[in-house]
Amino acid sequence: MSESIRILHMIGSLNVGGSQAMIINLHKAIDKSKVQFDYIVDHPDQLYYESVVKELGGKIYCMPTFKGYNLFEIRKAWKQFFKDHPEYKILHSHVRSYASLYLPIAKNAGLKTIIHSHNTSSGKGLKAVVKFCLQRGLRKNVDYYFACSDVAGKWLFGEEITKQSNYHVLNNAIDVEKYAYSEMSRKKIRDEFNLKNELVVGHVGRFHPQKNHSFLVDIFAEIHKKRPDSVLMLVGTGDLMDSVKEKAAELKLDDSVIFTGSRADVNELLSAFDVFVFPSLFEGLPVTLVEVQAAGLPCFSSDTVTKEVDFDRKINYISLDKDAAYWADEIINGKPERLDHTEAIRKAGYDIQYTVKELTSFYQKLAGS
Repeated sequence: MSESIRILHMIGSLNVGGSQAMIINLHKAIDKSKVQFDYIVDHPDQLYYESVVKELGGKIYCMPTFKGYNLFEIRKAWKQFFKDHPEYKILHSHVRSYASLYLPIAKNAGLKTIIHSHNTSSGKGLKAVVKFCLQRGLRKNVDYYFACSDVAGKWLFGEEITKQSNYHVLNNAIDVEKYAYSEMSRKKIRDEFNLKNELVVGHVGRFHPQKNHSFLVDIFAEIHKKRPDSVLMLVGTGDLMDSVKEKAAELKLDDSVIFTGSRADVNELLSAFDVFVFPSLFEGLPVTLVEVQAAGLPCFSSDTVTKEVDFDRKINYISLDKDAAYWADEIINGKPERLDHTEAIRKAGYDIQYTVKELTSFYQKLAGS
């Protein structure tokens, strides 16, 4: 029996995040007698999924963190890594900001290279400008271009590359059955947080400017005025968590906003929610909204999120130009109800069982070429 192909994923960190969730989901579902995932990170202090990776048989390597001024250190470390690890033949990068520095090194070492777009913006400010400049180099010196959606692909690679045969959209697929609504999970989570008949407004995402938590709290404040029995449950961690807590306190919502931190049971939490609110400033194709639909959970999202993720045309899209009171009215007056989107998710190709077969075949052909 031949050994499994070991795929090296450059993921940046193994903290909770959209791209991390997608890769971990694939790692769990893929046939590890055929394909095994290993990981390179450059944030060794952010390893939420470390134990999961090790249980799945994966290895984790740490590289220097890119700081803008340490180009020599970065190049030296990557060159040494490939000298020390000639066993790797494929590098799949989910980091785009400085991937143009290490992907050519991987190619020179004889690896096949993949760059994967998971987003549609670099945000704002000086960091965004630096990322934009570095990202331009990704349109060269790469063998294959992956994207979570066509919008994400065109944004990072340009329209011409999305027409090439080496470009591929890989759906942010999930284990559909795992996220199906469960009355038992609903009771379990609500009991944990001492919730009975409250209206639970939920959100899952890292505390990062992209996710627009500050505006989400504003929306909830308006909801709470009309529905004093409502609570906001925020799942995730991140640099902005403390500032969001401060804002909730300033608005006297301390007792009505729940910060759960990182959780491994997001599927159960979704069953406990009554409505999901997602006012992101930008997204690629958020795996969270695939999970939300699998749970049959009513969803209100900013219209900056691609319609590709709306499988049953039931997501309620609202402009970020509308104020918090408008969002609150839409959410309360929408009288949302749970619906079964399972068949639509499968037809759209977002069942992970399909995706892992597709990806396994791709890796096998690449390893054999």
